[in-house]
Amino acid sequence: MFRKIRHYNDKFHFMGLHHIIKIKFIMMKRELFPVFVFIIAFGLLPAACNSQVADTWKASPEIVAKSSESQSDFNYYEEKVQSYALPDILVTKSGKKITTAREWKIERRPEILELFRENVFGRVPATLYTRSFKVVYEDKNAMDGAATLKQVEITIKSEGKSLVIHLILFVPNRVKKPVPAFLLIDNRGPGNTDPTRKTKSEFWPAEEVIARGYAISVFSNSDVDPDNFDDFKNGIHGLLDRGIRKPDAWGSLAAWAWGASRCMDYFETDMDINNKEVAVVGHSRGGKTALWAGAEDQRFSLVIGNESGAGGAALARRRYGETVARLNSAFPHWFCTNYKKFSGNEDAMPVDMHMLLALTAPRALYIDCASDDLWGDPRGCYLALYNALPVFQLFDKKSMVPLLMPPLNKQVFSGHTGFHIRDGVHNMLLQDWNCFMDFADNVWK
Repeated sequence: MFRKIRHYNDKFHFMGLHHIIKIKFIMMKRELFPVFVFIIAFGLLPAACNSQVADTWKASPEIVAKSSESQSDFNYYEEKVQSYALPDILVTKSGKKITTAREWKIERRPEILELFRENVFGRVPATLYTRSFKVVYEDKNAMDGAATLKQVEITIKSEGKSLVIHLILFVPNRVKKPVPAFLLIDNRGPGNTDPTRKTKSEFWPAEEVIARGYAISVFSNSDVDPDNFDDFKNGIHGLLDRGIRKPDAWGSLAAWAWGASRCMDYFETDMDINNKEVAVVGHSRGGKTALWAGAEDQRFSLVIGNESGAGGAALARRRYGETVARLNSAFPHWFCTNYKKFSGNEDAMPVDMHMLLALTAPRALYIDCASDDLWGDPRGCYLALYNALPVFQLFDKKSMVPLLMPPLNKQVFSGHTGFHIRDGVHNMLLQDWNCFMDFADNVWK
């Protein structure tokens, strides 16, 4: 046990580029442990250090002005982002510096996971339940013979109550089995995921994914838990919650993530699916869910957060666009009650979202954003990914993205991390899916 703790602050110019960084140290028995990194301004890396990109994304001044005018209570100006401190991802609560992959797995990862359970997403109750799977419909000639359609009922039962998750799965017919699969957590409704394929949507481009040799699947988040504040009386909360809810009881995001894991349970029984190569995908609130599903369930080998914004990939301490306070007021059912302590008090959080992203390591992680979606803070999402890299690099030195945010419509990936920002509004399009599959090609093949 260290008896003396003294705090020191230092400021220096990084690489002579006026990239000002403050590092706060704790001195423990004459050793310095970095605890927080302050990012005050962005500098440019030399070209030799940033050969992947020739330019960088910047928010359109017109979109900034329009967003600020329509939502004047929120900040959309980069120059108004105050200095902030990020918890050091590789220093434990006791002050130990993590230097190996083994130490991360055994010491720091469980510690961070528990911090998110306690303070952000909540924890799943230990209530006993049973689950069963039934393929209620199968069409081996779907998509004009290109795929086999399976519609699966995943039934959860506990103490006389039951709940059914409806999983839709297309498997390509013309490739060797088992195949890798994408699982979408759908937060938009069945109009985007029609199993008959009479109605098609870029949000879930099943034909294009099948043509690339991947299986594609989807379930609706509302099957697991309603997306409204019902005092946690319905859905899986009504099935598994017992007694008075505690401040760290799970919210709807954690419930939907739990539902994704039950779909993974099914994949482990389906001989057509390579359950070692399953990607969990989500958009917006579904993107937040996918990131938490990947953190809680390490069976997902690829985690994709599409425009997940605040409460997802975006750094909370930037207070850019949507904030913790707004999340808690507009969606009080998404997170655990403890998260409300950080409304307008982000600096007190024991975590930030670079730590959420790091929980995917050493598995693959892909983050993407849209240029007009400033509400979701694209730069904050990228900075979270960049600040998660030290963990990925404990396992694979090739996992990296440049410090300089890539330009519009330029995909960057290396090792087990990837990113792109496309032009347009808040949505998930075929352009995004093509990037996901390109990354999967690199990771899985």
